[in-house]
Amino acid sequence: MASSHPVITSHFHSANSASWLSTSFLLTQTSFQPLVGGLSDAIGRKTPYLILAAVFSLGTLWCAVAGSMLQFILARAVCGLGAGGMMTLGSIIMSDVVPIEIRPRYQSLMNVTFGVGSMMGAGLGGLMADCLGWRWEFGVQVPVLIICVGVSGLVIPGDLGLYGKQKVTIQQALREFDFWGAATLAGSVTGLVLGVGLGGNVLPWSHPVVVGSLMFFAVVFPVFLWVEGWVRNPIMPLHLVFKAPHMNLMVSSHISALLAAAILFNVPLFFQGVLLTSATESGLRLVTCSAVQALCGMTTGFLITWSRRMKWPLTTGATLVIAGLFCLFSMERGWPTWVYMLCLVPASAGQGFQFPGSFMAVLAASEQHEQAVVTSTLMLWRSTGNILGVACSSLVVQNSLWYHLQEFVSGPEKEAVISKVRKSVEAIRDLEGTYQDQVVQSYAAALRLTFLCCFALAVANLCLVAPVRLGRLGSKK
Repeated sequence: MASSHPVITSHFHSANSASWLSTSFLLTQTSFQPLVGGLSDAIGRKTPYLILAAVFSLGTLWCAVAGSMLQFILARAVCGLGAGGMMTLGSIIMSDVVPIEIRPRYQSLMNVTFGVGSMMGAGLGGLMADCLGWRWEFGVQVPVLIICVGVSGLVIPGDLGLYGKQKVTIQQALREFDFWGAATLAGSVTGLVLGVGLGGNVLPWSHPVVVGSLMFFAVVFPVFLWVEGWVRNPIMPLHLVFKAPHMNLMVSSHISALLAAAILFNVPLFFQGVLLTSATESGLRLVTCSAVQALCGMTTGFLITWSRRMKWPLTTGATLVIAGLFCLFSMERGWPTWVYMLCLVPASAGQGFQFPGSFMAVLAASEQHEQAVVTSTLMLWRSTGNILGVACSSLVVQNSLWYHLQEFVSGPEKEAVISKVRKSVEAIRDLEGTYQDQVVQSYAAALRLTFLCCFALAVANLCLVAPVRLGRLGSKK
């Protein structure tokens, strides 16, 4: 959906609410992920995986038939429930069946699969949005998802994840679940996302909803940390988070996910809002990102298996992301197409190295009985990073855009033009020459500031992974 979100929001005349297409998905994904690890330890992996796959299928179908922006956002939230659990359980299932010594090879194959899917999604998503309509992006997925549910039901063993324990009912497993932790985490993240998503964009910063949301986050997040310190089965065990090297790796994964989401959300906006390309062309350019990330992810797994060293992907990846964000910050109109595509390579390569590298490093530093909860915790940190990447980058873009539109746009139709282009990115192409140049200049300035903020975070990320000490693969340290 990365290449077509400007088309979808323009269809509903809600371009200034574009971040909610991803935020609603990521918010429910993050809120539900913690339940999956503990629940699957109690009742096995198969049943929850099949239920979540069915939920994701129904949410995707709802996206295809949504009749309003609100319906589409709610449908994306349902998709997030299913997708979050499927991604977490997929990683846990691989940890169950593949020994740690050879797991990087399988992680490489998963990276290739994910990369091919991302390439097809980026390229075909924009093409479908332009040629068939954006609803087809979701409609064509439903038959494939139904097949996935059927295949999973046949191949996943019913007792996987129990490790000789007696299988319990879902009701029994839920009695042991950390609902207070899940509720306070979801509430605090929701408050933060609402505050930064609405403030200065949809509502003024002084509005009671914005102030109340941010205050709610400030109060509830410390409560979440307190709950996780005493509850019997915490969704985020603090003793795992705060011990070396887990803390640096998880915070680094959080920042990396934040940067990846911000890049993926704003690069299409640059192509369509500054270069005035179509969704199809924007999507095809994003294929470069997915291809490079998949190739580097595949290479990382095999090289870790060969060298048994796990730190080099972290430092290499963090350094490349810094270089990539500098390239994105430097982009201007009028460059040849191949130069823009080249600018996408360093950050994509960095993500390809760092994501599988941090995942393998955390698992290798953990005991076998900790694998499910460590995987869930790492995915939780990454999911919150994804949420904040979209929400915070949208905060910078929309507030900076409003400021620059007021500064650069001039003429008798100034207010009408500003209102129009904030609701629809596609409307920029229909403006007359002078107004179009002024709006494009505003979008370019807003996105440049966003990439600069991301650059500063990328430097902090490198500072986190540089001092980490990791043993060789197959040894605990």
